[in-house]
Amino acid sequence: MEFTRRKPLGAFGGVVMVVLVLMAIFADVVVPFDPMAHSPDVLRGPSAQHVAGTDQFGRDVMSRIILGGRTSLYVGLAVTVLSLIPAIALGMASAFFGGWVDYALQRLVDTVQSIPYLIMLIATMVVLGPSLTNVVVALAFRRAITESRVMRGATMSIMNQTYVEAARAIGSTDTRIMVRHLVPNIMPTVIVIASIGFGGVILAEASLSFLGYGVPPPTPSWGGMLAADGRAYMYAAPWMLIAPATALALVVFGVNMFGDALRDVLDPRMRGTS
Repeated sequence: MEFTRRKPLGAFGGVVMVVLVLMAIFADVVVPFDPMAHSPDVLRGPSAQHVAGTDQFGRDVMSRIILGGRTSLYVGLAVTVLSLIPAIALGMASAFFGGWVDYALQRLVDTVQSIPYLIMLIATMVVLGPSLTNVVVALAFRRAITESRVMRGATMSIMNQTYVEAARAIGSTDTRIMVRHLVPNIMPTVIVIASIGFGGVILAEASLSFLGYGVPPPTPSWGGMLAADGRAYMYAAPWMLIAPATALALVVFGVNMFGDALRDVLDPRMRGTS
C-alpha cells in the first residue's frame, strides 16, 4: 500500500487507532477477567494468568487497561466532535462577516488562550464536579474556542477564491455560500485538526484523572490507574504503573503519528516532502 510505504509511522498509528477502537467496542468480550471483581491474588506480578499482574485489590490490570481504553476512546471522540462543530461555526463566522464580529470572537479566543490549559480545565472541573460527562464538556469547551482560530484562517484563505465571488454575484445567500462552498473546502483542515488533537484529548483526560479531577473510580481510566494505584505502589508493584503508562504512551504516539501522516497527505503544501 502506497500510504504504508511512504508513511510507515503513520500506518503504525493507524493500526494503533484500529486496535483501540476494536478494544473499546469488544472490551466486554476480550477482557480475561472482570475488571471490577476483587480477588485474593493481590499485588501479583505479571504471569501467564495475569499478563500485566494484579493490583492491591486483586483486580487484573490488563482487564482494567482494556476497559480504560473504552473510556479514553469515548472521551477522545466525544470531545473531538463536540469541539469541532462550534469551532467551525465560530471560525467561519469570524472570517466571513469580519468587522465587529471578527474582533469580538478573536478577543474571546485571546482571553481563553491566555489562561493556562491545565489550570482552566481544573477550574472547570471544580465548578462542574468530577464525572465522565463533565470531563468531555470541560475539554470540548476550550478546544472549541481555540481551534476556531485555525478554522478562521482556513476560511479566510478560501474567501477570495473565484467561485466564492461568483456565488455572491449570482445572489447566493450567506448561508448557502458557507455550507456549499466554504465547509467542503476546509474539511481537509478539519480532518487534520481532529486527528492530531485526538491524542492530546486522551492525554488531557489522563492528566485530569491523574490529578483527581477526571473520571471518578471505580471506572477504569489510564490516568486514574497511574495516580491512585500506580503511584502508591510504584515500588512494591511497579507493573501497576508501567502497564497503563505504556498503553497511554503507545496510543498517544500512534495517534499523533497518524495525524502527522494524514496532514502530509491531505495538505498540498506538504506533498513532495518526506
